[in-house]
Amino acid sequence: MDLQIKGNSLFVHVAVERFVRTIADCGEPIWDLTGGNRIMKTSLFMSLVSKGEDSTTQFKENIHSPEQIAREMVAFSNSAGGQILIGVSDSGEIKGLGGEDINRINQMISNAASQHVRPSIHPKTEIVEYESRKVIVLTVLCGTNRPYCTNKGIYLTKSGADKRQISSDEMRRLFQESGQLRADETTFPNADWDDIDSDLFFEFFGQKYKEHISDKAMVPRLFENLNLASDGKFNLSGILLFGRNVSKYFPLNQLICVSFFGDDIAGTQYRDSENIEGNVRKLFKEGMAFISRNLKKVQNGRSVNTVGEPEVPLIVFEELLVNALIHRDYFISGNIRILIFDDRIEIASPGKLPDSLTVEKIKRGVSIKRNQTLASFAFDVLNFRGIGSGILRALSIYPDISFVNDVDIEQFTAVVRRTAQA
Repeated sequence: MDLQIKGNSLFVHVAVERFVRTIADCGEPIWDLTGGNRIMKTSLFMSLVSKGEDSTTQFKENIHSPEQIAREMVAFSNSAGGQILIGVSDSGEIKGLGGEDINRINQMISNAASQHVRPSIHPKTEIVEYESRKVIVLTVLCGTNRPYCTNKGIYLTKSGADKRQISSDEMRRLFQESGQLRADETTFPNADWDDIDSDLFFEFFGQKYKEHISDKAMVPRLFENLNLASDGKFNLSGILLFGRNVSKYFPLNQLICVSFFGDDIAGTQYRDSENIEGNVRKLFKEGMAFISRNLKKVQNGRSVNTVGEPEVPLIVFEELLVNALIHRDYFISGNIRILIFDDRIEIASPGKLPDSLTVEKIKRGVSIKRNQTLASFAFDVLNFRGIGSGILRALSIYPDISFVNDVDIEQFTAVVRRTAQA
């Protein structure tokens, strides 16, 4: 017996791919199917249902209230999306729904999606018929306006086959990803303007805006005009760019630099080590100095009376270090690490790639500015004239660079292979 799936259905490619993955990269279909009806073998359908519930598939024998289905849709919208199979018991038994139930539940889903989910969503429903038993397949995509909540203000996400309330850290991250909250614009209630290096700020202001200012009393107002402060309190961008005592406000803002003997991070011996703290200009300048003094110099056909050239062009590390300082996730506690081994140099920064970015995308020049205010001024403060696509430029100069986007530990690492062994 064959299973009839009616219509030009988003459900079709879901069913063929485990009933689970309607999306890849949070929204992109696994494949497109167009045309009329599709036929799927019963054996495949039964195999898919028999796999049971997981983080992207939920079974419901019936739905009796809009609040009930709204909670499920909120959880899916705040995670990777998925399907709710209505008419299937928790054990995977296909119970089916009658015509009246189908009409009632479809109307309930529509009402819940618009009135019980904030912001409202637009789920898809399909009717699947199996041995004269009909099942509603409700597809909820990964939300583009996260975080979502119920009309009672409850934020939920998927946790395996179940759902749970979102923690405060997760909530902050979701607001960050949606663009409603930015770490670099977070203000400090106990901001002390004496912790701002006025001379550094005046130097920046004069170079960028061609206006000479020396009155320290003007700094708070100018900071607000530049979106570096709000209500008389400077924000994270302000202290990172022009701070004297950055660690007072953001303790985990160090560069942890170690040059090891050998190729193993577990090694106990090192050639050079330094912990650098301060504003981004200081971190950039001293971080580059650490890298430079630990690079081999190679002759490259030059005279024996000349200083050799770095084994890897320094501009490569300038690009990668700027990228780490400006685009790291400042909502995550952790320091940037520069680790030098005999065979490679690693620059690791807190935070996985934002939104739908992947390593392949950034290697093609796609970028998303996580810290827009910080990024808008950083290049002037650093006196660095990158072209804005640091990773792409670094690769064009020195292709032997790989990138690791570790989602589990939320860390992004650039790995530069060395041509001159230590």
